[in-house]
Amino acid sequence: MQEYKLFAQRIGLIGFTNFIINFRGVILLPVLTKSLPIEDYGVWAQVMVTIGLVPSLMVLGLPMSMVRFLPSVKTREEFRDIFYSFLSVVTFTGLLAALAVYLLSDFIADTLFGSNKVIVEILSLILFFETLWMIMYTFFRATQQVKKYSILQSVKELLLLVLVVTSVLQGRGLLGAVEALLADSFIIVLLSTIIIITQLGLSVPKFRNLISYLKYGVPTIPGNMSKWILNSSDRYVIGGFLGTSAVGYYSPGYVLGNILQVFMAPLNFMLPVVLSKHYDENDIYEVRNYLSYSLKYFLAVAIPGVFGLSLLSKQLLLILSTPEIAEQSYIITPFVALSALLFGVFSVFQKVALLEKKTHVIGTIWLIAGSINLVLNLLLIPYIGIIAAAATTLLSFMTALGIMAYYSLRFLRFDMNFRFMLKSVFSSTLMSGIILLWYPEDFFSIFGTVGISVLFYFAMLMILKSFDKNEINLFKKILRL
Repeated sequence: MQEYKLFAQRIGLIGFTNFIINFRGVILLPVLTKSLPIEDYGVWAQVMVTIGLVPSLMVLGLPMSMVRFLPSVKTREEFRDIFYSFLSVVTFTGLLAALAVYLLSDFIADTLFGSNKVIVEILSLILFFETLWMIMYTFFRATQQVKKYSILQSVKELLLLVLVVTSVLQGRGLLGAVEALLADSFIIVLLSTIIIITQLGLSVPKFRNLISYLKYGVPTIPGNMSKWILNSSDRYVIGGFLGTSAVGYYSPGYVLGNILQVFMAPLNFMLPVVLSKHYDENDIYEVRNYLSYSLKYFLAVAIPGVFGLSLLSKQLLLILSTPEIAEQSYIITPFVALSALLFGVFSVFQKVALLEKKTHVIGTIWLIAGSINLVLNLLLIPYIGIIAAAATTLLSFMTALGIMAYYSLRFLRFDMNFRFMLKSVFSSTLMSGIILLWYPEDFFSIFGTVGISVLFYFAMLMILKSFDKNEINLFKKILRL
């Protein structure tokens, strides 16, 4: 019980941090959409999509290796050598990526960024620092320095908000916003470097066992690429066929629906480390418990989230953007919200494959789902428009989850809480009646409706006895802190 309590506290801390991360896009949405031309906002969306792709490829899957194996490392010297070996490799690959983007800036700008070459040149530097940041924040994750990670990540997001908002409101436009991104990435890498050197000192890496770590991590690259294709390539395809304005219309609805990932992000951060420890100690009972509880608590908040965001999408986008954008984008939100829920469930099943060291399977699944998504986008977006991108995303996530669940359950079965799922859907359906009857339109009425709906939903779960006594007692202990 004490271990679950500590796990829940860390989940709460990471959850708060990821709340800031995910709501950064929502907070920036009104500033950018109401201050920039729709074409420039589309370019901004492309910049953020690219930042989500290139660093995740350039780290060669080494963050996954770090999280999987470092919790079992016994000596400080071995840990230091592994980290600096990883950092050296990633620094090299990050420089290669930055150089390639810079040299190809004319072509990339004309194809995807509205012929804005300067933006692409600045982006090349951002990609280098974001690649370094990926390996550095994994250091804090692998060592379970949750407070340091949370502080650094919160500083990164809050500083970005301040810098971007200040630049845009001062009239510096898209260029100022992208320069703010660069400054933010540089500052957080500098701070992280100082902290890590203080803890580990400096040493020349010996690259011991690097090949074995790459063998574990590199097979995740196709998966990362395919995952990006599934999550973000629609913006590239939309931009290529329909222009950056269409990207500007599509992205706000996507940002709003994707908020639900805030609930899975802390579990994705903490679970691999905790599960690896128990799995390596052959404590399968605890592994099953963590997987079951994690899935249940994610569904408890994600299922009503899908209902709420779908019903309130248009009203929220009218507040956060412009009437023109809201009219075009609100229909995107329900598809993306349901996709985010499926991705969260997928992430729980994925942990089994990671424990079994079957990273190639994860890569294959993402490759299948990403290929379906990309092909359908290329076929349908030119004729149906941005709604096709949202629909194909949902279909692809359904495919990925189906395959992953089938594969993972062959190795390790755990309680998937089907009865709880039905109770949650039933409670969410009743909750939706409040939203439809009230039909709020301004910020304060939306806030009030959400508050009442949340209370009603959880009251219904309690009436339906959706949580056992141990879960309720654990929750009470956490609240007393």
